Amino acid sequence: MKAGAVPDDLITVPCGHGILQATLLEIDMKKTPKPSYRRFYATLLIGAGLISIGIMFIFLLNKSSASTQDFSAVPVKVDFAVPELNLEDLSGKPVSLDDQLGSVMLVNLWATWCPPCIKEMPTLQAFYEKYKTHDFVLIAINQEESLEIVAPFVDEFGLTFPVWLDLKYQAQRVFNTMNLPSSYVIDRNGIVRLMWIGEISEKNLEKFVVDVILE
Repeated sequence: MKAGAVPDDLITVPCGHGILQATLLEIDMKKTPKPSYRRFYATLLIGAGLISIGIMFIFLLNKSSASTQDFSAVPVKVDFAVPELNLEDLSGKPVSLDDQLGSVMLVNLWATWCPPCIKEMPTLQAFYEKYKTHDFVLIAINQEESLEIVAPFVDEFGLTFPVWLDLKYQAQRVFNTMNLPSSYVIDRNGIVRLMWIGEISEKNLEKFVVDVILE
């Protein structure tokens, strides 16, 4: 190569008052990551993929476990005398909680527009049929709805336990609640022992109410 000649593989770039020259071979080497960097990036991507798979597996496992859990309400232990409550049943007959003293009562406050109330009705019906011969009575007190609304619901679900009408929310006032469904277990001595806010499951009825029935 003659002195001062520019090689074919050399590029020339103006740089201030001078000229920056470098061979194409050198530039290619700078543009191309070294093998160690390639291995690093590959390892990083594989690790990220494994972490993503692990997170997805844990999520699916937790979701599967949650679907088998019982999220129905559990009772709260209370201790107060049964309140005075006078209403009417579906036939228009006057009824009172005092009339049921001497039996274990499960008083359920509900409405036809309440999804958890509707969902628990078959469970309550089955429990009532099972224990009604053990001095046990289940009283479903409908809140604010008319006979024309409640009676077809009772027929549709085949309810055989007493259903009372409470057009003025008297039950909610005397039990000091605004939640539906709400349920109360009253022992034979007229003491409210358990209080439920929310849907009752068969499992929890058997676990908590049967003990009071069999006392």
